[in-house]
Amino acid sequence: MFGVARAGSTPGREVVAGVTTFLTMAYIVAVNPAILENAGIPIGPSFTATALVAIIGTTLMALIANRPFAIAPYMGENAFIAFTVVKGMGFPWATALAATFVAGLLFVVLTLTHVRAALANSIPTSLKSAFAVGIGLFLSLLGFAQMGIVQPGAGGALLRLGDLTQPPAVVGLLTFLVMIVLSLRKATGAILIAILVGTCAAFAFGVAKTPTSLVSAPPSLAPVFMKLDFTGVSTVAFLQVTLVVFVMAFLDTMGTLLGLAHRANMLDADGNLPDIERPLLADAVSTTVAPLLGTTVSGAYIESAAGIEAGGRTGLTALVVAGLFGLTLFLSPVFTAIPGCAYGPALVLVGVLMLGAAKNLAFDRPEELIPAFAVVSLIAFTFNIGIGMAAGFLLYPVTMAAAGRARAITGGAWAMFALSAVFFAFSLRGH
Repeated sequence: MFGVARAGSTPGREVVAGVTTFLTMAYIVAVNPAILENAGIPIGPSFTATALVAIIGTTLMALIANRPFAIAPYMGENAFIAFTVVKGMGFPWATALAATFVAGLLFVVLTLTHVRAALANSIPTSLKSAFAVGIGLFLSLLGFAQMGIVQPGAGGALLRLGDLTQPPAVVGLLTFLVMIVLSLRKATGAILIAILVGTCAAFAFGVAKTPTSLVSAPPSLAPVFMKLDFTGVSTVAFLQVTLVVFVMAFLDTMGTLLGLAHRANMLDADGNLPDIERPLLADAVSTTVAPLLGTTVSGAYIESAAGIEAGGRTGLTALVVAGLFGLTLFLSPVFTAIPGCAYGPALVLVGVLMLGAAKNLAFDRPEELIPAFAVVSLIAFTFNIGIGMAAGFLLYPVTMAAAGRARAITGGAWAMFALSAVFFAFSLRGH
């Protein structure tokens, strides 16, 4: 069904990869509800909605696209809805979800009409490579933060070195060391084994508490299910929110898919992902379903790179992830007990390996290198994939035209230039 042998994998390797991906992204079932609680969305039903969207979206990715990519509610978009749209602009959360639903419908239409695929395939190779490098640095920074190695700075500093004597940092470093050794020795399930070792060490050091119970019933979805409010649909503000959500998710999904596909060696000779419409459709449908269930934009997760590094190459990996998210509905005490210092090292290691895409950057052509640098640096420095991508799309036509290569700029590149201009014009207004 999944063509595991054709993909050069084995069922066992796919299962290990699925477990690995899940462990690196299981935090979303706890973090997403906590963020959306700031918008007034009740945390219990939001937990259930988060898990259900991950189950539905990742299952669609497995069955429709046969790719090892997991889907769940996006970080970043959830904060935009909670703090900018609801708290900043005064929208009720039900209206914000309605805007998300409209954006999802737009995704479905553009995917079915092959517009999204055409835009994705028109992206220059240098920018596609930059996406992979930037996402690698993004993952590494996220992993270091989870381990306590990097912390928010004080006295005007953006970041600072954490206290390496604290138990989370010690556990994280030990876990990373185990992961490196096992990976270099090419041990099967190296990343997963290291995460489990790190979790046990975290329990021993008191970094994480051993769960007191194993099973709990999922909270009712009723308070948030189908609560969309289209009252302000004809207003300019509603259109603005819809447009910003659309562009943010559009850029995040495109960059994530291309970055993951690059790491999995799934891109063709032209640097495109074959049959990209299929993963894009899974993403579009899940984004449309998410607000109906009571949560925000969903899409492919960059943490899927951990499973890819563990050997995942087909939809069987994604199906395993979906199944494990199903278990979180009833075993949330177990999965939420895994601390960040145990799975953070996996994100750092994957980030290191994704830097290999840098060899495809056009170092001898400044007109292509400058936009690529903007992508890489701003994805990492702003901790936002969409901002980095948008900056690259804005700069690319400018630098290419300045270098006398305007004829090489495709119509798709100009379209992404326009979308990125909209992104900066509207989305940053509330930050």
